[in-house]
Amino acid sequence: MTAAVLRRFILLMIVLIVVVVMGTQAYESFTSRVPGDLETELGVQRFEDGQHQIALDYFAKALAEQPDHRGALMGRALVFIQTERYDDAIAELTYLIDYLNRTLTSDDTTGKGVLAAAFANRGIVNDRSGHYKKAFADYVSALKTDEGAVDEPGMIHKVLYGIPNPSSVRKRAAYLQQQLKLSPENRLMRVPEIDDEQRMRKP
Repeated sequence: MTAAVLRRFILLMIVLIVVVVMGTQAYESFTSRVPGDLETELGVQRFEDGQHQIALDYFAKALAEQPDHRGALMGRALVFIQTERYDDAIAELTYLIDYLNRTLTSDDTTGKGVLAAAFANRGIVNDRSGHYKKAFADYVSALKTDEGAVDEPGMIHKVLYGIPNPSSVRKRAAYLQQQLKLSPENRLMRVPEIDDEQRMRKP
């Protein structure tokens, strides 16, 4: 065996090993997914594209595969918020919050983040619906559950959306607390150009 043939053989073996390892990892990643995860991801993509009914169909498929899939429940709530079906959004988020409060374990950090996001999103719906005391209570619950998950957006979000000083759960909660201390006739509960910058939390 010449040196050139040996080098070619070694190179082919290295390529083969890399392909096998990558293929194995891809297979394990696909087969180890929680039922409903793929459909939820596809639903989120359709939601971001503005295809709300298709997104709802994917979330329904996810929930058929995995009842109470928290990402799918959150996804449906986001569609309801985006399409101003606020009663449906409140019902979905309340169900998700109750479900997580019953099932969440202390070491489930992802679940804590989802619970905080559910409180924050329900706060946004209550806020938009004029239920300011309920909104404030939800914002406080979100911050107590996992402040990091609902903290104000990072630099990338600010650059992408051109919002240098975006609203956040903490800022909105502080503002509502301040206004609710005033007499009703002196309150300014909504500032549309600021309030419209509130960011929903995704699954």
